[in-house]
Amino acid sequence: MKAYRACLLWFAPHSEGPARALLEEDGLLVVGPNAAGVQVVQAVGAYRDVAGRYPDVPVEHFPGRIIAPGFVDLHTHYPQTNVIGSPAEGLLPWLEYYTFPEEKRFAAPDYCAQAATFFIAELLRNGVTTAFAFATSHPASVDALFSAAQARHLRLVTGLCLMDRHAPAELLNQPVAGAAADATEQSLLDSEALIQRWHGQGRLGYAITPRFAPTSTDAQLRGAGALAARYPDVWVQSHVAENRQEIAWARTLFPASRSYLATYADFGLMRPRALYAHCIHFDDDDRALMRDTGAAAAVSPTSNLFLGSGFFDYAGADRAGFAYGLASDVGAGTSFSPFHTMLGAYYVGREGQTKPGVSLRPQQLWWQHTAGAARAAGLDGVVGNLLPGCEADFVVLNPQATPLLARKTALAANLDELLFALIVLGDDRVVERTVISQAF
Repeated sequence: MKAYRACLLWFAPHSEGPARALLEEDGLLVVGPNAAGVQVVQAVGAYRDVAGRYPDVPVEHFPGRIIAPGFVDLHTHYPQTNVIGSPAEGLLPWLEYYTFPEEKRFAAPDYCAQAATFFIAELLRNGVTTAFAFATSHPASVDALFSAAQARHLRLVTGLCLMDRHAPAELLNQPVAGAAADATEQSLLDSEALIQRWHGQGRLGYAITPRFAPTSTDAQLRGAGALAARYPDVWVQSHVAENRQEIAWARTLFPASRSYLATYADFGLMRPRALYAHCIHFDDDDRALMRDTGAAAAVSPTSNLFLGSGFFDYAGADRAGFAYGLASDVGAGTSFSPFHTMLGAYYVGREGQTKPGVSLRPQQLWWQHTAGAARAAGLDGVVGNLLPGCEADFVVLNPQATPLLARKTALAANLDELLFALIVLGDDRVVERTVISQAF
């Protein structure tokens, strides 16, 4: 066992009501193995109250620092790391001119390996300890990302990108030479083989991953839904309702479905542990479908602002009562930094709603990228918080990381002012250390 002394930030249990951050200026976090040998939080609270219960546990002290839960990124793309900052008129041109050419390079296992190693390191450097990521349509890209995450003990969920039409030929799922299965069937066989190889291995999880409905045939989506039914503990991840041009395209391809979102439900792909990125252009029936199926939205504000896609409707989501959390969406998203993502969400909340805009409180923003994101993903009580029993993933934050940040945080009169200063002025320099739970 080991203990860490610092200012502590964590969240009250969801059972106690709306998101509420807790701050202990002189706190003690005690971690140690659970029955399975995984490092989890054993105790959290004021140093004066906790230290006496663990007299023989060594304490590492971080004066002037804040220990907070590791961030949870609900949607990102490891093959798009090199695509950040690429100019385009909108989503579909951006895919055509930048994303698809880069993803072709992932046919080479060596390229996958070096990209995955950099990507995992960049997540950890920015304080992200759990990530839901897209790979490419190449099975080697999935193996490389899982291997890199396993080496660094990051909790990661990913899967083979399913697309058997409407993309460059090199990126469509491929049949195996000499095998009887066609490309669509092979993509489903490859997905199942990857589930059996990686899902539940340590901190790794598999996600059945149609890129988005327009790049999958009915047969591929139907097969993905069958896989989801056969493996109820894996995740599903895809994109929906990001861009009006994309929506119009999807409606022509699936005219029998009530809406773009309903297409996924029609193929059995909406359920708990189903994460849909963007979810911008919804009506109330779509919102009710999200709520009733237990699916959740991965809100990607820097990506939506960058591509001009639109604004996530926080008020509509809360009115309907469906779950959501924050996501970087690298590489349309413009940063790995959770601070940039939280600030983007604040802008969206202020400007993207029916006037007057929604002013998202700093505690709520932070919750969306930690405990709230974990809850949306079906990992409530596992990651994203420092409550006893949670995996021991946390970050050590330096509120004096830059001269301006030090000046501003020194003036903070309450918790909201402190958190908001970090959100507005923070970046990777604030993350002094990232600690990952490990099994022994």
